[in-house]
Order: sequence, then C-alpha cells, then structure tokens
Amino acid sequence: MFDKILIANRGEIACRVIKTCRKLGIQTVAVYSEADANARHVKLADEAWLLGPAAPKESYLRGNRLIEIAQQTGAQAIHPGYGFLSENEDFAAACEAAGVAFIGPPASAIAAMGSKSAAKQLMEKADVPLVPGYHGDEQDAVLLAREAQRIGFPVLIKASAGGGGKGMKIVERTEDVDAQLASAKREALASFGDDKVLIEKYLTKPRHIEIQVFADSQGECVYLFERDCSVQRRHQKVLEEAPAPGMSEERRRQMGEAACNAARAIGYVGAGTVEFIVDTLTGEFYFMEMNTRLQVEHPVTEMITRQDLVEWQLRVASGEPLPLDQAGLAIHGHALEARVYAEDPAKDFLPAIGRLDVLRTPQEGEFVRVDSGVVEGDEISPYYDPMIAKLIVWGEDRDTALRRMRQALADYRIVGLTTNLDFLAQVVAHPSFASGDVDTGLIARHRDELIPPPQPASADTLAIAALAELLDIEATAEARRGASADAGSPWHLANGWRLNEDTHTELHFRDTFDECTVVVHYRGDQYLLEIQGQTLPCSARRREDGKLALVLGGRQLTADVVRRENEIHLFAHGGHAVLQRFDPVLDALEEPDDGGSLRAPMPGTVVALLIEAGARVEKGQALLVLEAMKMEHTIVAPQAGMVTELLYQVGERVNEGVELILLNSDS
Repeated sequence: MFDKILIANRGEIACRVIKTCRKLGIQTVAVYSEADANARHVKLADEAWLLGPAAPKESYLRGNRLIEIAQQTGAQAIHPGYGFLSENEDFAAACEAAGVAFIGPPASAIAAMGSKSAAKQLMEKADVPLVPGYHGDEQDAVLLAREAQRIGFPVLIKASAGGGGKGMKIVERTEDVDAQLASAKREALASFGDDKVLIEKYLTKPRHIEIQVFADSQGECVYLFERDCSVQRRHQKVLEEAPAPGMSEERRRQMGEAACNAARAIGYVGAGTVEFIVDTLTGEFYFMEMNTRLQVEHPVTEMITRQDLVEWQLRVASGEPLPLDQAGLAIHGHALEARVYAEDPAKDFLPAIGRLDVLRTPQEGEFVRVDSGVVEGDEISPYYDPMIAKLIVWGEDRDTALRRMRQALADYRIVGLTTNLDFLAQVVAHPSFASGDVDTGLIARHRDELIPPPQPASADTLAIAALAELLDIEATAEARRGASADAGSPWHLANGWRLNEDTHTELHFRDTFDECTVVVHYRGDQYLLEIQGQTLPCSARRREDGKLALVLGGRQLTADVVRRENEIHLFAHGGHAVLQRFDPVLDALEEPDDGGSLRAPMPGTVVALLIEAGARVEKGQALLVLEAMKMEHTIVAPQAGMVTELLYQVGERVNEGVELILLNSDS
C-alpha cells in the first residue's frame, strides 16, 4: 500500500479521497489554483502546493507540473479524481514513465474508451449492442448532415472525447443540423480540446443505467451492480440511485456480465463505469460509453454494497487483488444521491456564482451522508463546476430512502446564491419519480410541475417574517436598555405604543409580486397580526438552536429565519421563501429599465456573434453565444428592434451584468 499520494483534483472529490487516505494512514498532497487557495481540500490535506492561476489549463490541467510535485514530495501515486486529467491517456502514460503510479486504468485502456467513436467501434466488434448511429472519423459537415438524415430525426450529436453533457445537442429537424453541429463542436473543443463528434439516433424515452466495474492487475473483474442515472437536466445527471427501480435479477446479471466483458476486452484495471441506454419500450439495452474513472455518483454504490470504492482503488493500484469476488458482493437496501448545485432551474438551470453566506447541512449519520468541498463563507466561482455538494441517503427499501431524502432536503439551508434545492425536493416528491417511472425525459415532461412559477407570499410566510422581525426588534431594545444609564426610559420600549391609539406597529414586506403590510397589535405576551384580511393570534420565541418556535392561530411549528441585509430568508414547511423588508418612507425608487440593452447573465467568453450592428431583429432571435462554465448560453432579443452596437467581439471575456449589445427597441 502507498504511504503518500498526490490528489490531482479539487473540491468535493479531493476531500473524499483525503477521507479514505486518513482512514488508511496514507499522507496526502493537495494541489490548488490561486482561486482555491483557501479551499477545504487544501486545509484537509497534509500539505498543499500551488499550481497557478484559476483557469484549469494554467493549473489543474498542468500534467507535467503535477508529476513534478509528486516527485518533489515523495508521493508514490497520483489520484486523478474525476474531470480534469482523470481520463487523459497522455497523463496516465507520463505518470508511468516517471515512476509514479496512476490510480486508474492503464493508458491503453483510457485510449480505447477515450473516444466515444472508437469505443463504439470496439464494442461493435465485440458484439455489444449499439444504438444506430455514425461513429466514424470523417468530420466533414456535409457528410455529418447526410448521416443525420440517414439515421432519422431526432438525432443526438455528442462530443466524441467528452461527457457531462458538454458538446451534446438534440436535433429535431434538418434545418437545425448546421447550427447545432457548430455549437457542439465549439463546446467539445473548449471542454476537451477535441471537436470530433458522433451522431446517434435519439431514443425518446430511454433510461440511463450504468454498471460499476472493478478489475485488478491479476485479471479478475467484478461488477458492483447498477445505478439508475436517468433524471437529468442539460444532459447532466442530477439524481442517481442504486439499485435501479424495477431491475430484474436476470437483466442485472446480463448487463453486469456485458460490462465486465467490455472491461476485460481492453485490459482494464481499477474502477470504471460502463454506461448503457435502455429503451423503456422494448427493454433492450445498448452500450453508450465507458467512463475510465471513479464516478460522481459512486456513493450510492458504496451505500448499498457497504464498500469503500476509493479504498478499492488504492489497493488495486498498489498491486493488491480485488478485496472481494463476485460471490462476495450483495445489495443491501436502497440509496439515493441528489446533486446540490448553484444554479437557477427557472432559468434553464443557468449556473450561479456567489458567496455561501449560510450553509447548514442535514445531520450526517448512518443513513445520511454529505460529500462536499465547500464550507460556509466559501465562494462558488465561474471557473469550475458549480456543484455545492452531494446529498446521499440510504434506506432499507426505496420508499424509506425517499422519505429520508425528502427530510434531508428540507433540512438543508443555503443563503447567498440561487440553488436547485427546491427543485430537487419537487422531483423526489413527484408521483412519477416516487413510483420509479423514470427516464431521461422526466424533467422536461413534468417541467411545469417541478419548476412551478413563483407564488405570492402566503399568510404563514408573512406571519413568520413578522414574528422574526418582532423578536429582533425586542432583542435590540433589550440590549439598548441594558446599555443605557436610564433603563426605565420609554424610548427603550418596543411595544408599539401610540398616543391615544391602540398599541400597534406596521411591518412592510415585498415579495416577487407586490408589497405586503402586516399590522401588529400587542396583547401582553401575544400578538394579533392583521394579514391579508384576516386577524391571527400569534406568539413566538427563539430556541437555543436559533430556530423559531411559533404558534400561529393555535398551530405550533418551527422555522429558520436568516437575515441578509434587507432580505429575509424563511425555511418552513420544507420550503424556502424570500421576502424584502422595507420602509415605505425611506425606500428609494429604482430607475426603470428601458429594455434597450442586453446583459451577461454570468461571467463568460463571447464565442459567437449571430448578428451585425445595424441589423433588425425580432423578439426571441438569437444574437450572441456566451460560453460560461464550459456550457454555451444563447442571448436572445427581448423585443424587436435594431441593433445599434456590439460592445464585445468573439474571444473577449465579459463580467456578469455587463452590457453585451445595444438594442433600439421598436416599442
């Protein structure tokens, strides 16, 4: 076994590897970019070395520098995590040449599966069923368009060298092929340094099921059962589970053996995942790709097999045989993983950046696990994937696991940026997901239910916000009284006293739709709240854990309330609501937006200009393509008009909120 390893990655996976190394008594060397100088993985490792600036190509993708650091620190092996150089055959070969063990498969295996096209050609020779498509090397645009016609629409254009939904486009009709092909190639080149694509028939209601395999240098290979990764947005997984709902023992065995045969065919060693697409109409499964690394979703496999897959990786890479054979592996219960992202589901899951002002995770234990690379106060930057954490739960059966996931999501608290927590809660509560009726179209099919439009603040929300404000006002008054030489002064009172009037006060809030006023009448140790035409007797106290214990009209409940300047974040009933507190006398009116400019939704790089200055455009017409976090975002005209000026050119980097195009509106 190794005594010391270098972890050539960052964030959550680096922290995950450090955890197992600490358990085994292995020292760890972390690496970091300038943007990650204070990151959690840097603090957890035994030592950490600076790689360079924030951009991955100047830091985490510097293979030669990583090997140099490993040699200088005496690290015997490099764990690549996932992403970055984890599936880079040249890096694996360079490690081997430098005498540093690569904790992953041999370079030859990465090469065999690194190209989706080559991998499919290899699987075709091995009689593994493939989805109809074009997997050739010729990349002429005319030929690719012709192949798309031959296969029949809809088709899926995919980056041959990558994954994670990058460089992947669905094409529904002939006239869209050229634009989608160009976009897929740009994304592929930006993400993987290779713009080669393949084209496949797009199955309209498939399931995405993958098999976890493990092989050792003695030639043995096992499968650690399957994961269902069908719930996806932007072709990226968001919820995973193991085992797959409705999977028969016979189909599990067939897919597991096929996955092991694929691994043996390329001389595989270490952890790998063979991904299959399953036609829900026929039950047939087809090889999709093989990921020659540890997967993001590996924790659900760990939960149901009671095995530490990182420990398996370390043991196999050090030359040991597999810890267990196939007969020694069994499924125990059911596990679910939800990926908590900084993103806005209502804006087509646009990634978000910002500071984690508040980050409180569910209580971890036997049934709940949180894998994360960030802590409260950290920044989610535009340079890397916006995943905040992975929330994993286990249950004796799927229903129990679902209940625990719902509770764990309800216990999560994040303030400071937009997240997908409410969306995840909607998914796991949806009847289709709860019943196991899952496929890759689930989110799109139920989008209106899973991402409902915002609703006006309810009476409960306003009452909770008002009571939280009243407790803060009383606490401030009490502190002021304690610090005053005249503790009996009436100026320290916070009881809404009015001359010749009932003791009351007014609290003003603003939600997405309107301004709301709550009139508070003081009644000893209680309040009467006038809200939305009703009067509600209420009381409140702050518990030792900071939560509010409330009584609303005879109903008792608890809530978390977080203040962020004038924003009030309320966590109650398993949901998250946001209100603004304002003073109508002092509140300044914002200048109205004339609608004549278009702004960058996030930091990025201009990769395409689709119009010229002086052009007339229609509402909804595509104007510019911005690449951010290795995904393309198309900026469209908010209304019809004339483009008066293009403020940035292709290749220029822009900051969030800057004007990109000036548009003289017709209205």
